[in-house]
Amino acid sequence: MSAQAPLTFLITGVSSGLGRALAEAALAAGHRVAGTLRDEAARAAFDSLVPGRSLGLRLDVTDNDAIAPAVAAVEATLGPIDVLVNNAGYGHEGILEESSLADLRRQFEVNVFAPVAMIQAVLPSMRRRRSGHIVNITSMGGLITFPGIGFYNGSKFALEGLSESLGKEVKDLGIRVTAVEPGQFRTDWAGRSMVRAERKIADYDAVFEPLRSHRREVSGRQIGDPAKAAQAILTLVKSDNPPAHLPLGPDALKLIREKLDYLQGEIAAWEKLTLSTSFG
Repeated sequence: MSAQAPLTFLITGVSSGLGRALAEAALAAGHRVAGTLRDEAARAAFDSLVPGRSLGLRLDVTDNDAIAPAVAAVEATLGPIDVLVNNAGYGHEGILEESSLADLRRQFEVNVFAPVAMIQAVLPSMRRRRSGHIVNITSMGGLITFPGIGFYNGSKFALEGLSESLGKEVKDLGIRVTAVEPGQFRTDWAGRSMVRAERKIADYDAVFEPLRSHRREVSGRQIGDPAKAAQAILTLVKSDNPPAHLPLGPDALKLIREKLDYLQGEIAAWEKLTLSTSFG
């Protein structure tokens, strides 16, 4: 992939937020962009953003059977996909004991299974061309955790592991994989996109309610600028040696570093017991 040549992007979830910002930035930079949306009017509007370079795809990313035809449509219209950005996803807010297994399955269907299905659909062409970049938008919540979003954390931890392993599988095939870990950005994630479980158990009020209240209060006023995140991702895909992980935002950087320090301390504190389990 030339760092200067226009690229063909396939971005899931371009109706709003980071996906929309990235799509618009890529188009403004002269690239070709296919974006998935669930609404026909929104699809048509995206299609007309830059005629000939923007392609709207009406797609429910959890409809696995529809993904391969969508990828084929992109390649037939815009050309081979250089960059896949798995951006579509949502957050489930709820104490684990208060959330259902159906909630968990839905969270993983959207945040884990759908990205994997998209990856499987684009890999054959990328392998043949020995070129491509897969960008999975995970979250700082894929490396750190908060009480009350365990299902979301679990899905993003899973996508982190899949991304890192896949990167090792395809590195020698000329394909790069990056997990992008945004902190809090001014999107709808904590607003209308959030699914919230019903509260039932008072024992969890003290640990959870302050976090839920804070999340609602800062929604729409988060520190992260989606337009700047989009430019960061464009810089990422131009790199000849992109990282396996890219945190975005000062909050993500701070909290991930604190997590790494915590792990180092805990590992050191329990090292003797850790080493006590070998033969001889």
